[in-house]
Amino acid sequence: MASSPPYPTYPGVTPQPGGVPPRPGDALRHAHWWQRPWVRYGALIALLALSGLVILALVREQTGTEGFLVGLGLAVLPVPLLIAAFRWLDRVEPGPWRNLLFSFAWGACAAALIAIVANSFATRWIATATADPSSADTLGATVIAPVVEETAKAAAVLLVFLFRRRDFTGILDGVVIAGVTATGFAFTENILYLGTAFGTDQVTGGSGIASVTAATFFVRIVMSPFAHPLFTVLTGIGFGISALSTQRQRVRRVLLPPAGLLLAMGMHALWNGSSTLGDYGFFAVYLAFMVPTFGVLTWLVVWTRQRELRTVRAELPAYALAGWLTPAEPFALGSMRARRVARQYARRHGGKAVARAVAQYEAYATSLAFLRHRGRLGRAGTDFVERERELLLELWHRREAARPALDHAARATAPPIPVAVPPWPMHGVHGAYGGYGVQGMHGMHGTLGVHGVQAPHGYGHPPQAHPYPAYQPGPYRS
Repeated sequence: MASSPPYPTYPGVTPQPGGVPPRPGDALRHAHWWQRPWVRYGALIALLALSGLVILALVREQTGTEGFLVGLGLAVLPVPLLIAAFRWLDRVEPGPWRNLLFSFAWGACAAALIAIVANSFATRWIATATADPSSADTLGATVIAPVVEETAKAAAVLLVFLFRRRDFTGILDGVVIAGVTATGFAFTENILYLGTAFGTDQVTGGSGIASVTAATFFVRIVMSPFAHPLFTVLTGIGFGISALSTQRQRVRRVLLPPAGLLLAMGMHALWNGSSTLGDYGFFAVYLAFMVPTFGVLTWLVVWTRQRELRTVRAELPAYALAGWLTPAEPFALGSMRARRVARQYARRHGGKAVARAVAQYEAYATSLAFLRHRGRLGRAGTDFVERERELLLELWHRREAARPALDHAARATAPPIPVAVPPWPMHGVHGAYGGYGVQGMHGMHGTLGVHGVQAPHGYGHPPQAHPYPAYQPGPYRS
């Protein structure tokens, strides 16, 4: 008698000998040497490294060795907080770290080098043409610098949008890539400003709170560490909305990225020009424009994140019905709390490797939900079927590690089933529920599956054997 395949059937998926579905990319593809990934990555790394060395030499020349070290030590302080904030926003469908590393390196090296060279050249040219150095500095700060710097930073967003299209699918991806790029740019710029301020204090003898270094640190690091990310995020939102547009919405796809870039330039110019508005111009612009804009953008990205979680819960049940996911997984994968519980459970009972597999499973499942959502709305590309198959197989290869953890998370985070208490006395019922009375039923919701729907046999109940047999845990406390 013929046996059924050990995994759900799916159109276009050919099982390998032994019943193991093939992994994406198993087939070798012949290509010229210049088309190989390591050649492209090597060229990109060399370009960024060369830019970093040149910008390092330029900054050190302007600040001196001691000023450079002081500026470096102070400028690095907000970087971990900003990177962590953008990574937190990207937790629903976390993009690969290589995109973030590229974005930060581009902002800190390539974009900073373009800006410092172009700004210096333009300012000197204006000063020579007008014979007025002071007006040249003002014009350079309010007009030239915003255009040059925002264009240089937007180049990183454009490169990821064009060459890592699978990782760039919505507004949050644009926000994260743009924000990390701007964080790298601000890091290098802060080294220059803080190092120059320290050099000024060395000449004038300033020290303590009244020093130029302290004032620069307060304005750039304490009050406005989000300034550059805030500007460039407007560009990222433009690219993100373009990524959500369909092929028929050509005008929207083409015009929104430049529109976001123009908004970024305008906000940047307003911020730089605040110093020319008098003694309180900076604080007026900060309170009237920067803080409200920051609040609106924060609300937008948090709302977008919640919308993505709703998309996950709405799209994944179709794959549960097809047998690729268990019935409780759409609920667990659509809740950040349940995801965290699943990773913690996997780490506690299976180790770091199992926890990493669970995190990857969550990321692939989210990508699958977004792909299906784009397909239903007519926004998916021509590689929809291939990409869907790849994601399903990635999930299948991690199912043994992920499913016990997600099962536990679904039962641990599912809302309790409300039980109406009858108005008459409950005499004699106390012992029927093992001494807990009616309230004891609240602890039984896990045995009924998610939301009280009876799960398949053996799924709604705790497994008899531990899901990770290689690990022998002690008593587990949820």
